[in-house]
Amino acid sequence: MTAAGRPRGGLSIGAVLAQLRSDFPDVTISKIRFLESEGLVRPARTASGYRQFASADVERLRYILAAQRDRYLPLKVIKEQLDAADQGAGKALRAVDPAPAAGHRVTREDLLARAGIEPGVLAELEQHGLLKAGAGGFYDHEAVQIASTVRAMVEHGVEPRQLRSFRVAADREVALVDQVATAGRRQRDRAGGDEVVRELGALSVTLHTLLLKVGLRDVAGGRVTPR
Repeated sequence: MTAAGRPRGGLSIGAVLAQLRSDFPDVTISKIRFLESEGLVRPARTASGYRQFASADVERLRYILAAQRDRYLPLKVIKEQLDAADQGAGKALRAVDPAPAAGHRVTREDLLARAGIEPGVLAELEQHGLLKAGAGGFYDHEAVQIASTVRAMVEHGVEPRQLRSFRVAADREVALVDQVATAGRRQRDRAGGDEVVRELGALSVTLHTLLLKVGLRDVAGGRVTPR
């Protein structure tokens, strides 16, 4: 221990932040503390109460942040995967793969297992157009992510049939992008039109997210504050 009571072994929360910032520029000390409060990471504490992160804790944080950023998984799902890794003797975190890689296809049984949903829920998702099997009855990695997200929402009391509005809204946004891109292709080459699709797609996601954020803030009546 130093004279100020800080740990000599392990890493302070500031040192952990410095390690993570290169790959996750938006991470903050508050975010790390929040993940700890939710039980996703459990750093040791010194007698004076200072956090003491081991290399395994940093690896765990990287896994969590990557799963949120790259796979858009809710924390509840990520925590379940981490708990499964903890219970599997000697399993590395990367062995708990929440979704197949892009371009990889999975069977119906594999999707059910990865997403943790019942066949009846999958049938409802297909009935309401939230996902569908591709050629040969296989599903892509986005289908696994959709099913995992729906499972977390169902646990909060949302019924699959109520999610139909998400499909309708997405279809309308896609139709708008397609309309603009089609007009653009008449004035540009094919590559230029495809770039318009990507750019408008990214902007649509940003706008949708912001509008949803504002709407939810109004619904909460100011009772929800940033953590």
